[in-house]
Amino acid sequence: MGGMDGMDNMDIEHFYREKGEGDALILLHGNGEDSGYFQGQIDEFARFYHVYAIDTRGHGKTARGSMPFTIRQFADDLLCFMDSHAIAKAHLLGFSDGGNIAMVFAIKHPERVDRLILNGANLTAAGVKRSTQLPIELGYRIARRFAAKSESARRNAEMLSLMVNDPNIRPEELAGIQAETLVIAGTNDMIQERHTRLIADSIPSSTLVFIKGNHFIAHNCPSAFNKAVLEFLGR
Repeated sequence: MGGMDGMDNMDIEHFYREKGEGDALILLHGNGEDSGYFQGQIDEFARFYHVYAIDTRGHGKTARGSMPFTIRQFADDLLCFMDSHAIAKAHLLGFSDGGNIAMVFAIKHPERVDRLILNGANLTAAGVKRSTQLPIELGYRIARRFAAKSESARRNAEMLSLMVNDPNIRPEELAGIQAETLVIAGTNDMIQERHTRLIADSIPSSTLVFIKGNHFIAHNCPSAFNKAVLEFLGR
């Protein structure tokens, strides 16, 4: 089931998919994707939880709005979403940029996070393998050059900017995360393994799991991914 949320303190309404009952579990997709990324997770997780899969600002069916297009703004948007749905506390599962949103949110609002699952997250662009990051940076430079003349180039520059200029979290900031955390990545992820280990080592209460596969393990290996997540959540 899909829905739109209220406009509390915000210039957008989130489109979201909702299923199940029980404790809230919010799913946050990656860059340039939408809530449909979690098609292999929603039904399974909804057996135990009240699942909300959100389209973030400017993604999927959620409007771009006029606020800044940054990971920190998306974390502010998440707070508004939770407030408008009377969700006092939720489990957060974020993939890629969604993991970065969840990380920023958990540092800023520790009292609103039950358990935290970070899949393929990164603190800075330097955490991404150069073979992946170089084409992103090149694409960003080209898109920026044409942004004034072309709306699609402007949108592309804005989307790529999230992967070039964000999230810039310092490892020591992760000490502010109070939630029990699962850090999960692919064995052949586009995030460097040592960077994923740094994230896990910097969070006070964390578990680190690698699943055979690339960056997109939730999509490509849903049974192994879901099993790891549900075991961590105590199901």
